[in-house]
Amino acid sequence: MKSINIIIEKHPEGYVAYLLGLSGVLLSKGNTYQEALENIKFTIKFHLENFRKETFQDECIITTFIGEITVN
Repeated sequence: MKSINIIIEKHPEGYVAYLLGLSGVLLSKGNTYQEALENIKFTIKFHLENFRKETFQDECIITTFIGEITVN
């Protein structure tokens, strides 16, 4: 079992979930937070079953920060 950092965003149309620490971009969505969470779990399991250990990046992400910047 491996811990994976995920981000879940609330949008007007629902929730979007994506993850950090796996190669490639994996994205899922749901009408509720819980649905997005369950959908991303399914997506991760599918990805791991098909791409196995090479799925995980060599470097370990310890913490994820969310910042804000202004761009002119």
